[in-house]
Amino acid sequence: MSGGYNDFRDIEEQATKGNQKAQLALEVFVHEARRWVGSYFLELNGIDALVFTAGIGENRPAFREAVCANLDHLGIVLDTAKNGTVKAQEATISAPDSRVKVLVIPTNEELVVAQRSETISGHKTIQTIC
Repeated sequence: MSGGYNDFRDIEEQATKGNQKAQLALEVFVHEARRWVGSYFLELNGIDALVFTAGIGENRPAFREAVCANLDHLGIVLDTAKNGTVKAQEATISAPDSRVKVLVIPTNEELVVAQRSETISGHKTIQTIC
């Protein structure tokens, strides 16, 4: 769909250069993220927080802004100034009047994988006590 690009950074770059397939891929991605936000909002009868994490959620303010656009009727109001300055750091990016907190929380996938690692025989190689 993106015209042969699979890295979000490349798709974003191509979209800014006018690549219509890349633009469509971004629009579909945002649409799907918003659909899931709405689905969970209904399923849970509201939410307390919307968390952006992992590479795209942590590092792409434009993506976060697109996902949160026009969701004020659900209590989700983004502080666009804060959002624009946050990359790969823990932060609250919701507006003061937002009923739902909007957060950026970095992940550490490598640590999680290491904590869950098992050898071929099924014995834990790392044991973590939380």
